[in-house]
Amino acid sequence: MDTTGTTARQPPLPGVLWALLLGNFVIGTGVMVVPGTLNELSSSLNVPVATAGQLISAGALVMCLGAPLLAAVVAGWDRRRLLTLSLLWYGVLHLLCAAMPSFGTLFPVRVLAVISPAIFTPQAAACVGLLVPPAQRGRAITFVFLGWSVASVLGLPLAAWIGGSLGWRSAFALVGLMSFASMAWVWRAMPDGIRPPALSAAAWRETLRSRALMLCVAVTVLYSAGQFVLFSYFAPYYKARLDLSPLQLSLLFAWFGVFGFIGNVWMSRNIDRLGTARAVMISIAGIALSLLLWPLGTSLLLAALVMVPWALGCFSSNSAQQARLVGLAPMLAAGSIALNTSAMYAGQALGAASGGWLIAHGQMHVLHWAGLGGVLLAMLLSWRASLASPPLRQA
Repeated sequence: MDTTGTTARQPPLPGVLWALLLGNFVIGTGVMVVPGTLNELSSSLNVPVATAGQLISAGALVMCLGAPLLAAVVAGWDRRRLLTLSLLWYGVLHLLCAAMPSFGTLFPVRVLAVISPAIFTPQAAACVGLLVPPAQRGRAITFVFLGWSVASVLGLPLAAWIGGSLGWRSAFALVGLMSFASMAWVWRAMPDGIRPPALSAAAWRETLRSRALMLCVAVTVLYSAGQFVLFSYFAPYYKARLDLSPLQLSLLFAWFGVFGFIGNVWMSRNIDRLGTARAVMISIAGIALSLLLWPLGTSLLLAALVMVPWALGCFSSNSAQQARLVGLAPMLAAGSIALNTSAMYAGQALGAASGGWLIAHGQMHVLHWAGLGGVLLAMLLSWRASLASPPLRQA
């Protein structure tokens, strides 16, 4: 079968998905603004890099705990109002972050700011099923998650460049202003009355008891932790190893982001043909390959080449995992996606904390080996998940 021709004949996705994509772009840029400006945060606020990295760990922990808890709290909310308010909150709190005079005052404000990613990303994904027909569900979910890839292409390198040139406060303020613009588009594009059905206590129990779903969630914890052991500290790592300037670092982030975007676009177009389990395995394998070859990145050019497989799999793995969960149990998607988002942030918190501990003990050179261990375990568990029986509640 000519899959290219089949894809070309698919009906276009509704315009509201573009607004959700932009929302994820802003959310992703805000989440990654700390890794992008870690050197500037450390020097400006007079704290060690490992201490500044606690902003990543603490924020990820809040997002981890907040995603499932807030999913229950906001279950009956109209999604137009919920998503708009979450972006408004994000904008206001990032502008407040930019005004904080010390690490001690910045820390709690940043923690409050990242409540928004715990709401926006999983709730945007959960309502996609009400915006498109079932045949477009996998494509639509991966399309919305392209926003995170675009954040890595444009948002993260822009934040790193602005942080290095104008200071970290300017980078945080930019995220705040972009949040307001995204809020306006979501309010305009999102129809009223989109309320995914709330999960009952019985449905939550069914989700938590599903071996297939919980194995998939564990996979997300492991590959997220494996990546963030090193990804959280790209800026100080490359400063120490290759003495990169802010411009070179932003270009390297942009390079990573371009291939992250390519990987996600490719995944969006091919996931229905590959199958979600196989798509997840291909993405994670790319990450593992880069971490295995990491010691070869002894120059800017070689470092850029080594990170290409990782970039291709980084964001596509998240998109494929979300689609995998929705496909396993569409009626449980609100709960499983919230748990998976929580797992992603739990892995980020675990990885950032582990990487910070290694750096504090003078072991920056082993960050990639620690990450590789987590990613290989994720591949093993993903294979086991593909053998598990699916949950009972299929659409």
